[in-house]
Amino acid sequence: MAPLSLRPWAELPRDAARSVLGVLTDIDDTLTTDGAIGADALAALARLQAAGLHVIAITGRPMGWSEPFARDWPVDAIVAENGAVALFREGERLTIEYAQDAATRQRNAQRLRETAARVLHAVPGATLARDSAGRVTDIAIDHSEFARLRPQQIDQVVAVMHGAGMHASVSSIHINGWFGEHDKLSGARWIVRRRLACDLDAERERWVYVGDSTNDQLMFGHFPLSVGVANLLRFAGELSVWPAYLTRGERGAGFAEVADALIAARS
Repeated sequence: MAPLSLRPWAELPRDAARSVLGVLTDIDDTLTTDGAIGADALAALARLQAAGLHVIAITGRPMGWSEPFARDWPVDAIVAENGAVALFREGERLTIEYAQDAATRQRNAQRLRETAARVLHAVPGATLARDSAGRVTDIAIDHSEFARLRPQQIDQVVAVMHGAGMHASVSSIHINGWFGEHDKLSGARWIVRRRLACDLDAERERWVYVGDSTNDQLMFGHFPLSVGVANLLRFAGELSVWPAYLTRGERGAGFAEVADALIAARS
């Protein structure tokens, strides 16, 4: 059940909306609907950019999957693999930077392969995500994109990852595991400092975070202006940290609501 403190996004005070510098957003089931970004969310990104608001997408998706969207979407950057990789345009050039140095990534590569094999052996029915070929710093097990795992199986996958010394995160579609201390929040801090020369924590009340799942809880807890799109409610029984606000619409339609309110407050 949603907490009583969860407010409709439409109740965001106008002064708070007017002070916003930018939007940090998840991608899957926040910007996308049925696996693809729709016209509503894509237009919302363009309107935010035209209004002078920064937009940074932060996702568990892999570096390779994120490349075309970092080139084509009207965003300042995409942070992929749960804080490990940043992709952004510099003129006509796409720049890709990593939170871990090359030696660390190379050392971890074998451990990632070994842990993936361990998961597939230990959890019958578990399969690697179809986007795994584009991954550099993590592994992903599909639980709701093209395959289906029961909650008990998801818990088993997480337990194997933890047993291998990994961090693990469950999104609306995948279970991600990685070695290292990066996460969505550290990735957000890094890219805001790198691209905008700003201290995100010093201005966290002026940034909106939008998400849809249990792996957004760290961000929900950090940002006072945190928003869940309406499909977040499907995880109500699994959430311990809720956003401050909830949209009426689900997925891309909910993100468009966020954009509309922020832009309206600036007019």
